[in-house]
Amino acid sequence: MKPTVRPAVEADAEFLAQGNIAMALEAEHKQLDAATVRLGVRAALDDPGKGRYFVAERGGRVVGQLMITYEWSDWRNGTFWWIQSVYVIPAARRAGVFRALFHHLEALAEGDRSVCGIRLYVERENERAQATYRRCGLEDGGYRIMEVDYSGAVQPAQGANHA
Repeated sequence: MKPTVRPAVEADAEFLAQGNIAMALEAEHKQLDAATVRLGVRAALDDPGKGRYFVAERGGRVVGQLMITYEWSDWRNGTFWWIQSVYVIPAARRAGVFRALFHHLEALAEGDRSVCGIRLYVERENERAQATYRRCGLEDGGYRIMEVDYSGAVQPAQGANHA
């Protein structure tokens, strides 16, 4: 059964928060503060200017998610949509869930002249995710992400050998 995609609603908040927590632990070996994540999810659901969540459903059950945030590009006089918070439940992986989410997003972006592109970041070691993204037409943009995290809400998972 092909997944359907829709904008996330308030009733999806706990799925989104749990997906974010699971993704961070699984893909990035980071332990997120659950209360902070729940507040962050609700903030985005309440204010689309912060980001927009989409969920994929199969058989009436939510099986995947992604969020977009926005980056203005003066070079292109347009907005990049950044894909974040991607998560697909293990039982639904390798079944076209991310592809459905991405194609939905791509169709929205192509219909919005203010959007100049779609970007995402992925852990260097997450080769499986990178292969999935390449199959959807995404390419390495040649950038390395550097950050300072003032939140204190993200910690290395117990037993993780890198942060």
